[in-house]
Amino acid sequence: MFNKIGLRAYYVFTILIIATGGIPKGYDEGGFSASIELESFQTDFNLLADDWKDDPSGLASRKANISSFGVLGAAFGSLLALVLADRLGRLRSWQVFVLLWATGTFLQLFSSGIIGLILFARIWAGLGSGGLTVVAPLYLSEIAPAASRGTIVSIYMVILLSFLTIGFFINYAANSTMALGSAQYRLVQAIPFIPVGIAFLSSFVLSDTPRWLASKDRDDEALLTLARLRGSEADAPSLSREYRDIQDQVRNREQTLGDSSTWTIAKEIARSRSYRKRFVLGILMQTVAQWSGGNGITYYIPQIFTYAGVVGDNTSLITSGAYGATKLVFTMVFTWGLVDIIGRRRCMVTGILLQCIAHIYMAIYMSLFRTESESESEPNKSASDAAIASVFIYAVGWSIGLCTVQYLYSTEIYPTRIRSVCYATNMALHWFFQFAVVRVTPNMFVSLDVYGAFVFWALVCAVGVVLLGLMAPETKGVPMERMDELFMGKWWMGWNARVDLKEDHSVDVQKPGVVEIEKV
Repeated sequence: MFNKIGLRAYYVFTILIIATGGIPKGYDEGGFSASIELESFQTDFNLLADDWKDDPSGLASRKANISSFGVLGAAFGSLLALVLADRLGRLRSWQVFVLLWATGTFLQLFSSGIIGLILFARIWAGLGSGGLTVVAPLYLSEIAPAASRGTIVSIYMVILLSFLTIGFFINYAANSTMALGSAQYRLVQAIPFIPVGIAFLSSFVLSDTPRWLASKDRDDEALLTLARLRGSEADAPSLSREYRDIQDQVRNREQTLGDSSTWTIAKEIARSRSYRKRFVLGILMQTVAQWSGGNGITYYIPQIFTYAGVVGDNTSLITSGAYGATKLVFTMVFTWGLVDIIGRRRCMVTGILLQCIAHIYMAIYMSLFRTESESESEPNKSASDAAIASVFIYAVGWSIGLCTVQYLYSTEIYPTRIRSVCYATNMALHWFFQFAVVRVTPNMFVSLDVYGAFVFWALVCAVGVVLLGLMAPETKGVPMERMDELFMGKWWMGWNARVDLKEDHSVDVQKPGVVEIEKV
């Protein structure tokens, strides 16, 4: 009994170690994004508003570059991960990307006001954090039993959002208790070295995933690793069945993919109506997710709360921490409850509507009340309170909607033959769009008088509700091998697509290069 408990502890230990791969991205959106508002950081990197009175756009551009270059690096890191993950393995790739992030972050800490150096360091660290967003969920999905895969993979997102939230409070503590100076923001930005460093050292006692080991014909090692993860003997019947399934999936994948090149698969996506609809749906989700505000708001949330009427740096940081906590709580509610109760589609549409409503009010507030409230806050206190509340409403909408649904759809709707190409495209677009949004948001606040940015985001949400509401089917409970049935009709009838789960459909393994999908 004791031995079995120890083996199960190894499974939990593995999940926690790999899931720390979400810390670099989460802390970058919370801890780092808030640290650039610290006076010590702004002094070192010449970001004080008084020094840019004649060039507010220049200040916005410098701030945007520092924030967004990490995201740009992450875009290339996600593409690099799709190359390394199969060649080096999931575990070794995870370790490589942790080292990339750590060395880049170390350069960032001691760039000492040199703009060129910190921009290079941000890109270098971004390579690591972006690669981890691919490798960590991939590793977790491959070690989890099918029945609990969603829950296990969501632990990655929970840790990511936990450190996003913690980052704001660490900034608050540093701003309140530490003397002004470089050590202040360096300490804030160095905090993630502790948990990620411990995880990195601990990762050397882990094994790669049984699925990857089996794909490299390391069958004995794969079986022993699976037995260790499940806490059972290698000859246990349940373990034997699971391992046979892994071997079958590896063989089926090889047979389905054959020697097809990426270009061949891309042409099949373009020619197949079903494939094309799914590909476009994935792209549309990434587009709406990022251009509806998404990470643009998260990266600049202390500044947005200041616009909404929150007074004082510390108060803004506390409110930003509450914003992160709201995202964390409702993401947990979604991933461990709503998504399998009311479904992906309803969560997504409800979430986008909440985002749209929040943006509309913020646009009204920023255009009618913000200037007056700066000089005479009492008459517009109710409007300011409503603006602050609307930011939290936005957080709820984002958390139960596109924050997570986009990832679920990307793992569900694509068949094996095109999944890697579509996944690569989706992740690349995710990061490039996020880079663009983070880069242009400060300039939007300047050129569009703040309220214009919220008008733009509201319009994107409105378009997203209509298009995604028409195109996206409900995938809850639908086996992955029967997703084709959801995409047989017209693109605008996706909302009404159904699968009769009482029917027993057997899945035949297709020959290499054969795609039995209706083509146009």
